[in-house]
Amino acid sequence: MGPAAIEPGLTLFLAWPVGLLFLGLTVMAAIVALTHQRSRAFSPSVVYLALGITGAMGATLLDARLLDLVEDAAVVERLAELTVIVALFATGLRLDRPVIRSGWRSPVLLLAVVMPITIAAVTAFGAGVMGLSLGAAIVLGAALAPTDPVLAGDLGVGPPGQGDEPEASFALTSEAGLNDGLAFPFLYLGLVVAAGASAGDLGEWALWDVAYAVPAGIVLGVGGGRLIAAGATRLRERNLIAAELDGWAAVAAVLAIYGIAEVAGAYGFLAAFAGGLAFRRREAGHEYAHGVHAGAATIERVLELSAILLLGTLVTREGLGAPGWAGWLLAPVLLLAVRPLACAAALRRAPLDRSERLWVGWFGVRGVGSIYYAAAAIGSGLLAPAEGEVVIWTVGAVVMTSILVHGVTADPLSRRLGVRRATPEP
Repeated sequence: MGPAAIEPGLTLFLAWPVGLLFLGLTVMAAIVALTHQRSRAFSPSVVYLALGITGAMGATLLDARLLDLVEDAAVVERLAELTVIVALFATGLRLDRPVIRSGWRSPVLLLAVVMPITIAAVTAFGAGVMGLSLGAAIVLGAALAPTDPVLAGDLGVGPPGQGDEPEASFALTSEAGLNDGLAFPFLYLGLVVAAGASAGDLGEWALWDVAYAVPAGIVLGVGGGRLIAAGATRLRERNLIAAELDGWAAVAAVLAIYGIAEVAGAYGFLAAFAGGLAFRRREAGHEYAHGVHAGAATIERVLELSAILLLGTLVTREGLGAPGWAGWLLAPVLLLAVRPLACAAALRRAPLDRSERLWVGWFGVRGVGSIYYAAAAIGSGLLAPAEGEVVIWTVGAVVMTSILVHGVTADPLSRRLGVRRATPEP
């Protein structure tokens, strides 16, 4: 008799082949979703999330153990971290616009005005409505402030070398590339406050987490990106790197840049984006950059599938109830009020018309980066366990809501507002 007959009922031996069957169907569904993503930018993520939730229900029926969003936060953190850094590097590779002040007014306003307003509003909501401590509320604000580079990618600019970057698409892409890294100081501020900050602690935070880690991440990213681009291009020209392996150079580059930045105590997310930007500048016009970007985009999509699918499988009835009515109310407050109103006010001085400002304000999608921040905060051990659970499940609730509402409105709203979007990637 086979091993499945050792024990009656639904056992691990049955759960494993059922899991493989589900994974195969998931990959096929992902292929179909990606094939039709040109008309519906976020439809793949909607599909991934639905499949993940289906998997969670199936695992319950099979009595199979899945990861727990709180207990296994370290695993969730690492997968989200890898997904985000690859997305950030790929985002940097997409941008062709010269780095000059006048050309980057839109993202500067989004980062300098909209992001702090968002953090302050979510912090006030968390402390005043949800009953969180100030430290936990700041952590929640920092986690939900960034526009996600993974999920915003298909609404942003197209592949490098197209020479046409619509202002709205550029604003969303560049914001997503930078604000994931710039949210780190606020996250650490929340953790410092949660730990019972003294004046000395706040001074150390201002010195190291703001004055040092931000510029150091950018400098290391730019230097690493240029150095790796120069070396890899020479190897490519001498046929020491096969053309079909160009895409893996992106993985090697971003892992090296991110690792160096983290070892140096700088912000690796900023380094990853700056590295992609510098790589693109160093090899502008060289066909090698296109191969690297294509490979990075493919790997980014695989990691996106994994991360969103994982998020769906983590959903439980108890988890959905953890944020309470106030936590679920935060999703519409943030997505329908805080982000759009902040953008409408801040972007009046940007080279965007009214429709474009509305478009950028609406598509501040929350995603994998927010999950990473919440999981990292729990992993720090500085949040009270009960508050940590509320924070991470509230973030999950907002992210799932964002995936769904932005997924079904991307194409129709873009057409209705008449916003010209960049040519999507093949």
